[in-house]
Amino acid sequence: MKFDDTIAILPREKLLKFGARALSDVELLALFLRTGRPGMHVLCFAQHLLDHFGSLRELLNADLTMFKDINGIGLATFAQLHAVGELSRRYYATRLRETCLLNRPEATREFLCRELSGEAREIFMVIFVDYQHRVICWRRMFAGTISHVEVHPREIVREALKHNAAAVILAHNHPSGRAEPSAADRAITRLIVRACECLDIQVLDHLVIGRGESVSFAERGWI
Repeated sequence: MKFDDTIAILPREKLLKFGARALSDVELLALFLRTGRPGMHVLCFAQHLLDHFGSLRELLNADLTMFKDINGIGLATFAQLHAVGELSRRYYATRLRETCLLNRPEATREFLCRELSGEAREIFMVIFVDYQHRVICWRRMFAGTISHVEVHPREIVREALKHNAAAVILAHNHPSGRAEPSAADRAITRLIVRACECLDIQVLDHLVIGRGESVSFAERGWI
């Protein structure tokens, strides 16, 4: 693929005219990179990176060793890529803090997908909310292996009491990519619900996060 100098500035012009949402992943990445590498235009280089890693999410989550065979990505660019990913996560975290979850439940899903979808092992996370369903805080309560995480309901209850939370939202990821809950996921959810009910703490939802997909226990009527 060959690009001339006029095409080279199209992503910037497109953004200024139509907004960032109008840009493709390739165009956004090219705009960030600004330059390609010898013999490869920046748009081609951006496409090469996305093809190599599989997606923009995988690119932003890749560690330094995964760039060793990529000419044109030095330590400075690697650091900037990771900074962009972290900025995105913090943006969604800020949105979550400022949002009433009763009015914007999709904000919770967006935040959790940003937080958990790139993890290489199972992480069990809990969001603690007040009586008006405003976020108090969130905690990564338990970490496991690529296919299992051990969860202790009493630790979740203890943390909820510590923060004077009226309700909680549970979440964990499936590193395999498939978000479909397992029998074990449903069993531990029932145990957590029972433990919380004893102290009048409501479990609003349990979301399982995969790659590009998620499953809500509340939407399926399991909570």
